[in-house]
Amino acid sequence: MNNKEILIENLDPLEILGNNNRNLKILQAHFPKLKIVSRGNQLMLTGDDLEMELFESKFTQLGDIIYKNGTISDAQFKALLAGDFQNDETGSNENANNLTNSDIILYGNGGRAIKAKTPNQKAMVEFIQKNDILFAIGPAGTGKTYTAVALAVKALKNKEVKRIILARPAVEAGENLGFLPGDLKEKIDPYLRPLYDALDDMIPAEKLKQHIETRVIEIAPLAFMRGRTLDNAFVILDEAQNATDLQLKMFLTRMGPHAKVIVTGDLSQIDLPKKQMSGLLKAVKILDNIEGIHFQYLTYEDVVRHKLVKDIIKAYDKSE
Repeated sequence: MNNKEILIENLDPLEILGNNNRNLKILQAHFPKLKIVSRGNQLMLTGDDLEMELFESKFTQLGDIIYKNGTISDAQFKALLAGDFQNDETGSNENANNLTNSDIILYGNGGRAIKAKTPNQKAMVEFIQKNDILFAIGPAGTGKTYTAVALAVKALKNKEVKRIILARPAVEAGENLGFLPGDLKEKIDPYLRPLYDALDDMIPAEKLKQHIETRVIEIAPLAFMRGRTLDNAFVILDEAQNATDLQLKMFLTRMGPHAKVIVTGDLSQIDLPKKQMSGLLKAVKILDNIEGIHFQYLTYEDVVRHKLVKDIIKAYDKSE
C-alpha cells in the first residue's frame, strides 16, 4: 500500500470535485482499489501504484476539460473514463485540435475557443503581458472590449488576479437618464450590457451569478470608482472616449501595485458635450511615452462583425 498527494491547481476544488464531491465519487467507483480522501485543494491517495497512475492521468484530463470548457458533461465524463474522449459526441475533436493554437485566449461556454482573431487583437494579448496599462483604441466592431474581457477572465481563471472590475462612463448618448424608467440600477444597466454579454460567453451562468454576488466580478459606472484603490484586480474601462479628462485621470490613479488595466475607446464616437474634451483624446497626447503603458490602435481591418461593417466604417471615415 502506497500513498500519494495530488494538488488541485488553477481551479476551484468545487469545480473539479463537483457538488457534494459528485465527480470524485464517480472516480472512486471507477478505481475501487484506491482510497481517496479530499482535503481542501489536496487529494490523498492510498492503494496500488498502477491504479494511482491511472487515476492521476484521468484526474488531470478531467481538470483540463473543466479548465478549458468551464464544465464537463456526463457524456464527456463517461468517454473520459472509458478512454474514448476523442470520439465523444460533444465535438471534443475540434477542441483538441485547437489546443496548439497560440491565438486562443481561453475556452468559453460549451468549449468554444475564444481567440485573438486579427493581428491587432493578437498584439493586445501580447502587450498586456508586458505592460500594466494598455489602451486599445479603434472603431466599433473591432473586438476591443471582447478581447479585453477575455484577457481578464483568463487572468481570473489562472488566479493571477482575485477579481475583475469593469467600468463604463454612463454618458447620455442622445437619451436623458432622468426620463428612462426604473431606479438607478435599471437606468444604468443598459450602458453596461455589452460587458455582461461578453461575460455570458465566457463564464457559466451560475458561476457568473456567484462571482457578481460575491463581487469577484464587479460591473459599475465609472463614477463609482472614485476614492477606491483597485488592487489584485484586472480592471477594464470601456468606452473611455466618453470619460472626461478628470474622470480618466481619476480612474488611472485608482490603480494598485498588483493590477492590470485595459482602457478601450473609439475616438470617432465621442458623446460628450462639445465644450468638454475627451479624456481619452488627452491621454493619447500625454501618456504615449510612459514606460509600462502601451497604445494599441485597431482599424476597420480588425472588424469581426458583419462584413458590411468594414464598408460602413470606411464610408464614414471618408466622409469626415
